[in-house]
Amino acid sequence: MGDTPHRSADAGTGGTRVTEGHPWPAGASAHVAESPVSTGTPGGPGLGGGGALPTARRFGAERAFRGLTFAAGSFVLVVIAAIAVFLIAKAVPALRANTVNFWTYEGWSPNDPEPKFGIGALAFGTVLSSALALLMAVPVALGIALYLSHYAPRRLGTSLGFLIDLLAAVPSVVFGLWGRDYFSGPVGNLSIWLNEYFGWIPLFGGDGPYGASILLGALVLAIMVLPIITSLSREVFLQTPTANEEAALALGATRWEMIRTAVLPYGRPGIIAAVMLGLGRALGETIALAMTLGITFNISFNLIENGGNTIAANIANTFGEANETGRGALIASGLVLFAITLIVNITARAIIYRRREFTESAA
Repeated sequence: MGDTPHRSADAGTGGTRVTEGHPWPAGASAHVAESPVSTGTPGGPGLGGGGALPTARRFGAERAFRGLTFAAGSFVLVVIAAIAVFLIAKAVPALRANTVNFWTYEGWSPNDPEPKFGIGALAFGTVLSSALALLMAVPVALGIALYLSHYAPRRLGTSLGFLIDLLAAVPSVVFGLWGRDYFSGPVGNLSIWLNEYFGWIPLFGGDGPYGASILLGALVLAIMVLPIITSLSREVFLQTPTANEEAALALGATRWEMIRTAVLPYGRPGIIAAVMLGLGRALGETIALAMTLGITFNISFNLIENGGNTIAANIANTFGEANETGRGALIASGLVLFAITLIVNITARAIIYRRREFTESAA
């Protein structure tokens, strides 16, 4: 019936070896289901003849990397908290010395024997100029991004995208000098035309002079945030799944209908993130607005008359001549700008999260 399998010399004596290859005692197969699985060394006994997985080291590379990433994430929160504590500690003495309402007063005289300063006009100018800049920049930026990603030839789109990225690297002082010395003339002529034909609208009313106005500052801001929004939106549009675009075209959609039904809905969270990043840049812009605004302290919706001011521009213009109370007042205004920026970013994050949650539930 064939050769019998080779057995070891001590198999008949109840030795520990049955064949050359078995690492467990004779008869182990009969009760292997009743024996607990070993968690010892990789070469120890276990089901299937293989060894158990090695035990995790208490202080291995995995734990070290996890601790490093946790420390890096926590460090960001610590830095934000430290900035907030510093601003509050430096601003409280000046706020106590202030003799008027900090939130509603429109003037700025913290260096006087009786300090009087308020954030109302500065916060209003900051929000108004940034919102107007986004209103002008976002449609243009999205149009450029769509052209570069879905209409322009590949070589042309790559070249123009590179030029737009270079525009984002231009220092803000260059934009400020250009806006003050060159762009203010055309904007002044445009303001006169708007006042002549649309002066019945409060936004374009007034008797002049025109030039260094909220309109000029917002236009410079719009040009500054344009490359940021364009670059991010273009990258988002290029990430649209090809299957979605081809499916829309296969159903008879035109190029624009395909973009409206497949590209824009897919890239909406990215568009929101790009717009919020541009808004953050506009809110914190300093030198360009310090050179192009008329630097007044009043709340007015008039866009073409000389005037306007922002928190960052006011800090740049008055920090050099401020005394101890004046520096504290400027730090207090910086605390308000810090809070505005934080609220904007939290709001944007909440919108993106809700959009993702809606998309995942719909899928």
